[in-house]
Amino acid sequence: MASVDKFWAFALALLLLASPLLQVARCQSDSEDVVEAAEESSDIGIVGDDVQDFGDGTFPSAPGIETISVFPKNSARLITAGEETELLVGVKNDGDSSLNVIAIKASVHLPFDHRMLVQNLTAQGFNNGSVPASAQATFPYLFAVSKFLQAGTFDLVGTIIYEIDEHPYQSTFFNGTVEVVESGAFLSMESVFLVTLGVALLVLLGLWIHGQIQYLSKKTKRAPKVEVGTKTTDASTDEWLQGTAYTQSLSSKSKKKK
Repeated sequence: MASVDKFWAFALALLLLASPLLQVARCQSDSEDVVEAAEESSDIGIVGDDVQDFGDGTFPSAPGIETISVFPKNSARLITAGEETELLVGVKNDGDSSLNVIAIKASVHLPFDHRMLVQNLTAQGFNNGSVPASAQATFPYLFAVSKFLQAGTFDLVGTIIYEIDEHPYQSTFFNGTVEVVESGAFLSMESVFLVTLGVALLVLLGLWIHGQIQYLSKKTKRAPKVEVGTKTTDASTDEWLQGTAYTQSLSSKSKKKK
């Protein structure tokens, strides 16, 4: 239980290190109460890309080594494409021997299929990255995803490689989801497509409504047809009225007109 409490205390200390005043790599024993200043912590010495090549092989994790990581001032894990992102990696050595941190590396994968590799990020090496037994240390890892990477959700896997008694080991300090956003863009390509599609649908709807209004206005203005001409009499009606007073009066009126 004491070891677990110490680890969580170390995790809390690592979160405090994420503040802008203490974003430095440092080593300290469990009995130390003070942290080294930024200029003194430069003994770790970031090497950059000049990292020992271990090939594509994987190594086991050493017993008694615990790791933790945090994105300083970036709890949402937003990564801007093409720009550097900082990740702090904490190492706690509960083993019997000192360990020497060699490098930190990471890779980006598709979230729905972890076997699909999107990008291998730059490995970062260290000089004087020694962590004595019963001590803990924090190492900064700077990385940048490709500026051509499409915005979206990806899986990030971070690994720290170290040596103990000249035997290589590795531990995964981060294996989770991150959000990649485009640099300097207010809208992603998907957002632009959706906005364009929405505008096109609104235009088509407006044209259809305009056509319906014109059709209804023409229909209401159309006047009813009135037939003008001489009156015709149905032949069957004439036969039925033949010989009556009505037909006799019509015949007398026609004679008077002549």
